[in-house]
Amino acid sequence: MKHLRILLLPIFLAVQTVPVFAQGTSVAFGTIRQDTNQPVEVTADNLSVDQSTGTAIFTGNVLIGQGEMRLSAARVLVVYRAENQGIARLEATGGVTLVSGPDAAESERADYDIDDGTIVMSGNVLLAQGASALSADKMSVRLSDGTAQMSGRVKTILQTGSKN
Repeated sequence: MKHLRILLLPIFLAVQTVPVFAQGTSVAFGTIRQDTNQPVEVTADNLSVDQSTGTAIFTGNVLIGQGEMRLSAARVLVVYRAENQGIARLEATGGVTLVSGPDAAESERADYDIDDGTIVMSGNVLLAQGASALSADKMSVRLSDGTAQMSGRVKTILQTGSKN
């Protein structure tokens, strides 16, 4: 995923040169609607399970897949529902990358609420969509319809379409 950060850096720097600021903006995210009932596949270097709290901590090159969506991070806390009735939420930290279709987003943290079908990314969020990029403090993704809401010092470049 370091390669993705290297690829996104020039786009982010371009965004910084001519920023447009907004209080919040809605954008499409990914090309599919995500079914949150699909199984969640987790791969990591290490796993620690705490039966008393109903949590598991995956560390080291964590990769999570659910359908077409991929999330990677250094550490992911999995919180289970009571009585082992599945996963309630995931809390990812440390160089988080979320990919859905052609869209990719990076942040310091991501909280995935399985029941609500939302992912909230926070801390230096950078969203890349083709040649466009947006940055913000926070991005909330609603997986049921593939939309995202960005808030907190949203920056982007708006192309005019002219050949100036």
